[in-house]
Formats: sequence, C-alpha cells, structure tokens
Amino acid sequence: MAALRDGSSGLQALLDELSSPIYVTDADGWVTFFNRACVDFVGRTPVPGQDRWCVSWRLYTESGAFLPHENCPMAEAIQQRRRIRGVVAVAERPDGSRVMFAPHPSPVTDADGTLIGAVNILIDVTDHRQAAALQAQALRCRRLAQSVTDLRTVETLSDMALEYEEKARRLFR
Repeated sequence: MAALRDGSSGLQALLDELSSPIYVTDADGWVTFFNRACVDFVGRTPVPGQDRWCVSWRLYTESGAFLPHENCPMAEAIQQRRRIRGVVAVAERPDGSRVMFAPHPSPVTDADGTLIGAVNILIDVTDHRQAAALQAQALRCRRLAQSVTDLRTVETLSDMALEYEEKARRLFR
C-alpha cells in the first residue's frame, strides 16, 4: 500500500500491465491508485483523493437497483474489515453502456493488524451472464416445443433455440 501511495514505479508499472482492472483505496475508502485496465473497464479516469469506495461512474445491483457507492462491495469490505466474494454488480459508464462484474475487494492491514486500505480486482462477467441467459431462453424454447403438437410451431421454436445457442457460443469466440 505504501509503495503504491508513495509512487513505487516498479509496482505501479507491473499493475498497469495487468489486463484486469485493479484499484486501491486508503483505510477511509479514498481511491489512491488504479491501473490502466480500470479506465478502459469503467469508461472514465478515476480521480485519486476525490473518488471514494469505487472507480465506476454509477453502480447497480445485478437485479438493476441503484447501488450507492457508500454501499458497494468495497465500502463493505473496508467497513466490515473482511473480504467480499460472490457478489455481482453492474457498472454504468458515462456513455451509458454497462458491464457486469464480480468485485473481489480485500482489506489490507499492516503488521500490527491495523487497516491501511483495500485492494479490489474487478472480473468482467458480462459475457458469461449473457450466455447463460441465452442458454436459458433456448431451453425454454425446447420445452415449449415439446408441449405443442403443431409441427410448424415446433420447427419455429427449435430454430429459435438453435439461434439462442449459437449466440451464446459466439460470445466465447
């Protein structure tokens, strides 16, 4: 933490080369460092000392409810002094586009156990979630096709299921 705060160029250069968005806050949640991948990921350049808890412009829960930064996973990690896992959030960029991600905020303590900040890595899960939704839609089409007797409807539903499955496959090419 001190190395990042004090400008250790070797560590900053290493973190800047990583393709995953990573950012660091102090013990009060003020952003002190972010790598280049963060800028690409959230569509804005965070401002150290001005941005608190999060590097994104706006946040939402996976279900679409607005999520104030002071309630985001990073804020919880710092306030509760524990790692947060298993959460998915949605970051809205200033251009209106959105990306789903799994945050992994972890508090950082010094040798005495005093909280000195936190580090967060953001994992993009947008394609995984979209693929899962497409697969679910394909399954619904196949189930519906099994429940009808009209051959034209069965054929249409089967074609729709194939299209959904192909769209899901394309997300990972």
